Amino acid sequence: MKSLAFKLILSITFCLVLGILSGVRTSDSIQSWYLLLNKPSWNPPNWLFGPVWSVLYISMGVSISLVWHSNSPLKLQAFLIFLAQFFLNMAWSEIFFVQKSIGFALAEMIVMWITILLCIRQFFPINRWASYLLVPYLAWVSFASFLTFTIWRLNPGL
Repeated sequence: MKSLAFKLILSITFCLVLGILSGVRTSDSIQSWYLLLNKPSWNPPNWLFGPVWSVLYISMGVSISLVWHSNSPLKLQAFLIFLAQFFLNMAWSEIFFVQKSIGFALAEMIVMWITILLCIRQFFPINRWASYLLVPYLAWVSFASFLTFTIWRLNPGL
């Protein structure tokens, strides 16, 4: 069995690298199309999203490494749910920023929110800390869902 340190490094690197690649893929739209959208006055500044997502990706990496390191028979199912929510996370950026489909991104985000909640629930009996580490992620996605909904309402037809 590989060490926890190895699993931490690999898991955090996986989450951060894919998050960075997603950011690079969407950066042109963020610097152009997104700037032109009508947004609520409480929309966070663009510079805030990178640091917040970095912390969340690190937290996700630590969380999944704790599950990976466990001996639980529920580990495989938990890992698959984690991968599903992570895939939905990556897909949201593509749908919102690249395809510029705010309504579809909102619908996809609702599915992502449910999948994150399922992941938290699945992680809890395996490792409570792994579960707790995903709560800020769920909170941020809750906020981002409301922000996406508001942007969708302020920009009819997108």
